[in-house]
Amino acid sequence: MKRKRFFLNEDERITQWYNIVADMKTKPQQMLNPQTKKPVTIDDLSKIFATECSRQELDTQNAWIDIPEEVLDMYSTYRSTPLIRAYGLEKALDTPAHIYFKNESVNPLGSHKINSALAQCYYCKKEGVTNVTTETGAGQWGMALAYAAKSFGLEAAVYQVKISYNQKPYRRILMQTFGAQVIASPSMSTRAGKNILTRDPNHNGSLGTAISEAIELASSTPERCKYTLGSVMNHVSLHQTIIGLETEKQMEMAEEYPDMVIACFGGGSNFGGIAFPFMRHNILEGKNTAFIAAEPASCPKITKGEFRYDFGDEAEMTPLIPMFTLGHEFKPANIHAGGLRYHGAGAIVSELAKEGLLSGVDIPQTESFSAGMLFASSEGIIPAPESCHAIAATIREAKRCKEEGKKKVLLFCLTGHGLMDATAYEQYINGDLIDYNM
Repeated sequence: MKRKRFFLNEDERITQWYNIVADMKTKPQQMLNPQTKKPVTIDDLSKIFATECSRQELDTQNAWIDIPEEVLDMYSTYRSTPLIRAYGLEKALDTPAHIYFKNESVNPLGSHKINSALAQCYYCKKEGVTNVTTETGAGQWGMALAYAAKSFGLEAAVYQVKISYNQKPYRRILMQTFGAQVIASPSMSTRAGKNILTRDPNHNGSLGTAISEAIELASSTPERCKYTLGSVMNHVSLHQTIIGLETEKQMEMAEEYPDMVIACFGGGSNFGGIAFPFMRHNILEGKNTAFIAAEPASCPKITKGEFRYDFGDEAEMTPLIPMFTLGHEFKPANIHAGGLRYHGAGAIVSELAKEGLLSGVDIPQTESFSAGMLFASSEGIIPAPESCHAIAATIREAKRCKEEGKKKVLLFCLTGHGLMDATAYEQYINGDLIDYNM
């Protein structure tokens, strides 16, 4: 009988995160303090982030970082998540490829985001912080942060990109269910929001805009309130590596190793989470696994962005980050994959892309939903619009395997389910979705 699902036993649980920077031959360029133009310090970052997160952000020496026992206890309620052989999708595509997906949609709140939300809120609580702020696009990170904050007794304020606030009311409602205050961004509650709305009263928002507002709120009382982030930064990708570390062990159980690792790409957290543990074998052992970042054709920072220092937010409140960027004032199209509508790639991913260790592909919105529909009908899981980009890239590769008569092992990350994105699927089914190209 063919085995379809692979889980880890309790004694196989992951107890450390993996910091790829320690093993990179060329380290990412340092972030800069925008006032002094000098490399940021832990003290600089601690004015915004939890101090331990700031240490992790700048750690270039330690490849393995212990997961706190309290965070492991929280992880144990849902990890490990399953690795699944997608026999149904393989059959639908009539491909010789073996397709596997790591199913993060079974996490609480339905996405991978909880892995870092729990860690960040734990460090904030340990530091004596009482309030946390954040931004969110589609709402998956906002939901995870709201739940994690509640779990550790913190108050949360979430600035949600206005277009997603209106498109995805159920995620907003769930954030409020966990006790978070949710504000549509740009708003009139911050100086950054007021300035943006003064320039453009009809601004639909962006992750860069929401980040500006969240940082401004946290900066007003830095001793009691910290900013938390769902992607882009090194420490967020670090926390997400539990995904790939589990998958490594599960692929061993399947007695296969991926020829290609694919993930959707917004700022880089889920991509780094599944890719970095496998990429270390390319760096240290000379393996030749290919790594593909699937991004929206309307927001293609890796394939069409410029590598330079740029702000991570629209109001220029973050450190200057060395990244592939479309510009921090870039206004992304109103696609339904709200979690991918970010102007830049994180520093680690940007450096790895420069070194040729990964490549990007652009996926049009309608192609992504077509892939999601096929996946849903063949595997019984409705994927989030973000995840649909990874599925579409995987389908492209599976079809190429068929054309070339090659059997490859393809692995992708299913970052979350799309049960709260029914209106997006309805628009696709009715022929109302359109493609936006930059």
